[in-house]
Amino acid sequence: METLEAKLGYSFRNPVLLAEALTHPSLAYENQKPHFDNQRLEFLGDAVLQLILTEHLYQLFPDFPEGRLTKLRSQLVSRSALAGFALRIDLGAYVLLGRGEESSGGRQRASTLADALESLIGAIYLDGGFDQATSVVMRVFAADIDELASSKEERNPKGELQECLQALAPTAPSYRIVGESGPDHRRIFQAEVIWRGAVLGTGPGKSKKEAEAHAAADALAQRKWEPGVVGGSADGL
Repeated sequence: METLEAKLGYSFRNPVLLAEALTHPSLAYENQKPHFDNQRLEFLGDAVLQLILTEHLYQLFPDFPEGRLTKLRSQLVSRSALAGFALRIDLGAYVLLGRGEESSGGRQRASTLADALESLIGAIYLDGGFDQATSVVMRVFAADIDELASSKEERNPKGELQECLQALAPTAPSYRIVGESGPDHRRIFQAEVIWRGAVLGTGPGKSKKEAEAHAAADALAQRKWEPGVVGGSADGL
């Protein structure tokens, strides 16, 4: 297990916790030890992982609305994502399986890998505390958090703006094209986003959709609906 601990960057003070985290229920069943498997640690590790990632995302992206933070977190803790992280440290090679589970390919099964990773996090939390668990999680997850947040699929300023504004009032923002310029094969559109009668942002684009997205991004940058921002507040719009 020393190799696994080296990959995690953490050495267990209580090796029994590590053994428990790696014991699949199939082996516990075959050995007639139903209370010694990783299911309870999986339950704990899931909660610890959720808290660590929630806090990290909250601090790392102070301008992201709740919906986007939730989406980021859910993508990081999905079964397939957790299995991918487990494969990265070759966790399947260390899981203790029953003969039937082993013969049916359980060592590479996504659910087995994801559960084992959560169990490990729970075991580290019990063995070393929250700070140690956080350090391990960030070593495993940090690069993917940054990549996920900067990916094109995550850039949705219109969605972000709508979530921000509808947290204040049920009225959704609207968009309108206020100008066009350039030759037909290279048109540039100018859009503005309006909410409760006020223009929150403007932006250009090679298409109407792109111009609207840039207008939303401009609105998110200016945040005129917030109290204390020159030219606007939540009550004044």
